[in-house]
Amino acid sequence: MATIPASHADLLTKPAFAHLATVNADGSPQVTPVWIDFDGTNVIVNTARGRVKAKNIARQPRVALAIADPENPYRYLGIQGRVVEMTENGGDAHIDKLARKYIGKDYPFRAPGEVRVIVKIAPEKVHTNG
Repeated sequence: MATIPASHADLLTKPAFAHLATVNADGSPQVTPVWIDFDGTNVIVNTARGRVKAKNIARQPRVALAIADPENPYRYLGIQGRVVEMTENGGDAHIDKLARKYIGKDYPFRAPGEVRVIVKIAPEKVHTNG
């Protein structure tokens, strides 16, 4: 388990977008911008059941994140890690929490029948710049 350096820990708490890389079934990379949360140990993202990243993670739990500082894009935090938990429990409340962080209100983009999934990522390697 890698530790997030104090010098870049703010990138996990401010509304900075992360780019989440997963592996497609054919071995090619897939990257998606995501909102992030941090519990002090794991980086947490939220997705919907059935999306490509959810399918990729269920099959291959190794992922990577790149988080650029919105105020200085040359300052960033890179994380390689492993998904240690995927759960639907609390998924709706969590996406509302993230939406309040990023857009100042509860999540307005729900699709009918959408099932939200919390994804916890344990950092294994961390690198920084700036």
